[in-house]
Amino acid sequence: MAIDEISNRKRFLAGDNVYLPHIAVIEKIIEETPDTRTFHFSFKDEKLRREFSFESGQFGEFSIFGVGEAPFCISSSPTRCDHLEFAVKRVGRVTSALHRLGAGAEIGFRGPYGNGFPLGYLEGKNLVFIAGGIGLAPLRSLIWNVLDKRDKYRKIDIIYGARSPADLCFTYDLDSWKQDKTVNMVTTVDKGDDSWTGREGFVPQVLEQLAPSAKEAVAVVCGPPVMIRFTFPVLAKLGFTPGQMITTLEKRMKCGIGKCGRCNIGDIYVCRDGPVFSYAQIRDFISSEY
Repeated sequence: MAIDEISNRKRFLAGDNVYLPHIAVIEKIIEETPDTRTFHFSFKDEKLRREFSFESGQFGEFSIFGVGEAPFCISSSPTRCDHLEFAVKRVGRVTSALHRLGAGAEIGFRGPYGNGFPLGYLEGKNLVFIAGGIGLAPLRSLIWNVLDKRDKYRKIDIIYGARSPADLCFTYDLDSWKQDKTVNMVTTVDKGDDSWTGREGFVPQVLEQLAPSAKEAVAVVCGPPVMIRFTFPVLAKLGFTPGQMITTLEKRMKCGIGKCGRCNIGDIYVCRDGPVFSYAQIRDFISSEY
C-alpha cells in the first residue's frame, strides 16, 4: 500500500457527533522536560475504553472545560492499549491549563482524527526515524508500533536530537531503544552541558554524518519546522526520493475536522487529509497553491 492510497480509508471515530467531546480521566503525568509533560489517560465510558482504536500518527482534540481545546497526537502505540498518552509542551493558554492539572482531573477528547503512518507501505523496508524535541511524540507511537511487530521490518535507525540535554523527551524510551540490539539509536544535542558526554550537533548534520542508505528505505521525519526544512535536502543528498520521505504537519491544525480553514493549503486540509504526508505530496500541493 502506497502512502497516497490511505487518506480515504474508513477509520474508527469515537462517537457520531464530531463536536461532542468524551470525558477522559488523567491517570498519570510524567515531566519530560521543564516545559513538556506526558499525560496518561483513559475514558470514563467503559464501552468506549474497550472499543477505542487508532492508528499511529492520528490525533485528538483535547479540551480543558472553560478554557478551550487544542489538537495533540496520540503518542502511545496502538499495540499497547492499557491506556492512552499524549505529550504537551507549555506554550499558550490551553497548554498552560493542561500543565496545571493533576492526576484524577477530567478532560475532553474528540477523535481520533486524520490519517496515520502507512504501516503497510513501511513493511519490509529499512526505516530511518528522525526527530527533534517534542517532535518525537508522534514518531514514538510509530516506533513502538514497529518494534512490537519487529519481524515485519528490516533495519531500524533512530536519530533524535534536542537543543540541550534538559530538552530531551522520553528518555526512558531512548534508553530502551539504545539497549535494543536490533535498533541503531543515536541521540544528539545542539550543545551539551558539563555533564553531557554524548554526541553534539544539529540533527541534519548528524544525519549526513551517519549517512543511512536510501536503498529499500523510508525516512520518517518530525520536529521543529526548521529542522525538517534542513533535513529533507540531506535525505535527498543521500539518495532518498520525495516518495521515500514522510512527515507530519500537525502545527497547522486547529479544529480537527476541516471546518475552520486554518490548515488548508489549496484544496488540501491538513487535519482531514493528513497530518501524515510524503514529501512528494507536500511538494505537489504547495506548488499547486502557488
